[in-house]
Amino acid sequence: MSPSPVLLVIGYVWPEPASSAAGSRMLQLIRAFQQDGYRVVYGTPAEASPHASDLASLDIEAVALALNCASFDGFIRDLNPDVVMFDRFMMEEQFGWRVEEQCPRALRVLDTEDLHSLRHARAAQLKRQPSSIPLIPDIEFRHSELALREIAAILRCDLSLMISTAEIDYLTRFFQVPPTQLLYVPFMEETTAAQDTVPFAQRAHFVSIGNFRHDPNWDAVRYLKETVWPLIRQQLPQAELHIYGAYPPKKATQLHSERSGFLVKGWAPYAQEVVRQARVMLAPLRFGAGLKGKLIDAARNCTPAVTTSIGAEGMYGDDVPPCALVADTPEAFASAAVGLYQDETQWLPLHQNGLRLLEQRFSFAIHAPRLNQRIAQLRAMLDEHRNAHFYGQMLRHHSLKSTRYMSQWIEAKNRLKNTAQNDSE
Repeated sequence: MSPSPVLLVIGYVWPEPASSAAGSRMLQLIRAFQQDGYRVVYGTPAEASPHASDLASLDIEAVALALNCASFDGFIRDLNPDVVMFDRFMMEEQFGWRVEEQCPRALRVLDTEDLHSLRHARAAQLKRQPSSIPLIPDIEFRHSELALREIAAILRCDLSLMISTAEIDYLTRFFQVPPTQLLYVPFMEETTAAQDTVPFAQRAHFVSIGNFRHDPNWDAVRYLKETVWPLIRQQLPQAELHIYGAYPPKKATQLHSERSGFLVKGWAPYAQEVVRQARVMLAPLRFGAGLKGKLIDAARNCTPAVTTSIGAEGMYGDDVPPCALVADTPEAFASAAVGLYQDETQWLPLHQNGLRLLEQRFSFAIHAPRLNQRIAQLRAMLDEHRNAHFYGQMLRHHSLKSTRYMSQWIEAKNRLKNTAQNDSE
């Protein structure tokens, strides 16, 4: 009996599915590999987190990794993984050259989570032009240092997992990334045909949810407080907005106001329940990328939402009836929110379409087999695939040298520092 293939995940952080959509997605990807018979090892240089999943209970081996340290070389050489998945491009920058040196036959996969350079380009343009919500940033914002780094990492990897079709279009259209190096893998939800839902009359309040460490979420909270919520309260003087999210900073909790119904609740141990009990979700995202986990939560709990074009990007389509309204001006956003909150006839169709959206666009049963099939295909034709992508080979050749020497310089510097400290003791 042949041994199980091995997947090594090099994580940016320990997965926190209750805190962020990125944590949920990572565990979905891992579950897809496990379903295909992989033994999974998860390593990260990040510090331990109180909200992290118990990986052992999920049959995932957890390993602490060190940055700029040759200990990783021996570790990965002994593990000899069949597939290495980098969690965001920063981990490929840190560890990709070591993987290349020690395990050249390992398939290298990048999970972008969302396209960081697109998110930052939109944020930069919004800062310059506050009245706009730019779906396609101008070229001066697109061609950033972050884009150079992120797209280089995409080209160096054998395959990049893209959470949104809009991001695939962006990369192929503006940066000529070969489609053969990209694979559409959105959120992969376990869906059921029926679910007990809370009816309109038994729901109360607006809800907004999102990790405060994610800049688009913090911007959305400020935008709600300063611009959108006052317009809603003018029409609904008794309305309350309950704002949840992990890691709220003091500047966020200071926005809490009982008088105006703007209630900053912070961490939600049972996030699905608070979304399920709310009547309407508000997600006025003015920049960002990828898919929005909060809108997946809204669909899962049949809670109609109001969002922007940025929030809706990649989420909805003509093939599935909508479960959210889209508005990009404060006035239109507030009007849509008030209408949904007051009128059950507007609310009910969106409420009913949530589970249908998950079943048709974000089903684990649809996307996990596609992922496993593509991974198996690439492993079987690895040389052919790499030879067909010269720019990736070229970038690996140069980065293997430049990144390696920088890392080794830092490693040597740290070694000298530690030696000096030991001598002084």
